[in-house]
Amino acid sequence: MAIGSAQRWACLGLGGRVAQTANALRTIHSKVFPLALTGAAILAFALSVASAQDLEWNDAMKAAERAWNESRYSDAEQFLRTAVNEAQKFAPGDRRLDVSYSSLATVLYSQGKYDEAERSYLRAAAILEKILGAGHLRVAESLTGLATIYHMRGKYTEAKPLLDRSLAIRETVLGPEHPDVATSLNNLGTMYIAEGKSTQAELAYRRALAILERVYGPHHVGIASTLNNLGILYSSQGNPVEAERFLKRALWIREAALGPKHADVATSLDNLGAFYNSQGKPAEAERLLKRALVIQETVRGLEHPDVAFTLGQLGASYEAQGKLVEAEPLIERSVAIWKKALGPEDIRVAGALSSLAKTYAAAGKYAEAEPLLKRSLTILERTRGPKAPELITDLESYASLLRKMSRSPEAIEVEARAKAIRAEHSSAGRPTRDD
Repeated sequence: MAIGSAQRWACLGLGGRVAQTANALRTIHSKVFPLALTGAAILAFALSVASAQDLEWNDAMKAAERAWNESRYSDAEQFLRTAVNEAQKFAPGDRRLDVSYSSLATVLYSQGKYDEAERSYLRAAAILEKILGAGHLRVAESLTGLATIYHMRGKYTEAKPLLDRSLAIRETVLGPEHPDVATSLNNLGTMYIAEGKSTQAELAYRRALAILERVYGPHHVGIASTLNNLGILYSSQGNPVEAERFLKRALWIREAALGPKHADVATSLDNLGAFYNSQGKPAEAERLLKRALVIQETVRGLEHPDVAFTLGQLGASYEAQGKLVEAEPLIERSVAIWKKALGPEDIRVAGALSSLAKTYAAAGKYAEAEPLLKRSLTILERTRGPKAPELITDLESYASLLRKMSRSPEAIEVEARAKAIRAEHSSAGRPTRDD
């Protein structure tokens, strides 16, 4: 999901694609689903107005609230920038400044403006710690928002300590059975997946789900993110029956609670579509992903990373059905969005390039496919290391391409490298490390 899916508008919370997101972790390979964090700061406006001079700030926050609830994120951003400007005129230590920054950060994140969102969260966190102290709940919420940014950008070593600290604050202040503790557990589960620790991820998700079901019941929208994440986890573990059950349940809950055109519904459609792609059911995936794309483009805009993910998955479903003419422009567009949002060296760019190369190769465009695979390998080597298991798929694809181009000696060398990397790991895919 994405950081956006806030279910409520109140002083600092966040909900999202774990979300788009938001929504990991957003690699574009056809068998990878989007995971992101939930529970960072959502928009906040409910602070009392001291005098008529404060009305401009209050009006800006209320206007931002309306725009957010209507998925008009650009408008919400402008109102919140006004709120920040007004809050800066208040006395030092006024809470409305950190509220304005936190809310602005959430809206910036929802639009894929990660650099600006990071700066806003950092400002909010600094203000909160100075005013309220390091152990305050609102500090925990701000830390989660900042961790969301780092997670999205693949900075897991920076994100993990923030999430650990946020969980510790919430457990101390709220007790171990509070829904906000479940949110922190959900986020930590997602971080464990990024670290390859699937057993610890499942334990965190299961504990979060137990808390949320006790508090809200089995059909509440508040449990959908955790259900979604468990579905993704079980798919990665080769348990398709449980994966489909959890993903369908998350989709059903969101549709019932939010309506058919909400961004979180699109996230669930994305995840279920990606699952069907991974199970060799591209026609079923296509139906869901087409619907998701319409929602994402309407709510997020044409250049949001959520749109890139959906485009990549829809392109993969077309490619699997031999619809190469339809697949190519979608994956090309996905590559462009990822590059713009995260820079040309991000691992999600590598995944998108690999997918596009596969589509070009299927269409017989070998000369166009080769530089894309080489570029993908370069990014993976730089970000994951020369012996990372993520390289195996691209190396095998490159070897196959070389053979089609009648370059068998080169193919043999590439195959030998893939085989050597595979031998160093316990499984054919990305290994699970529960250390």
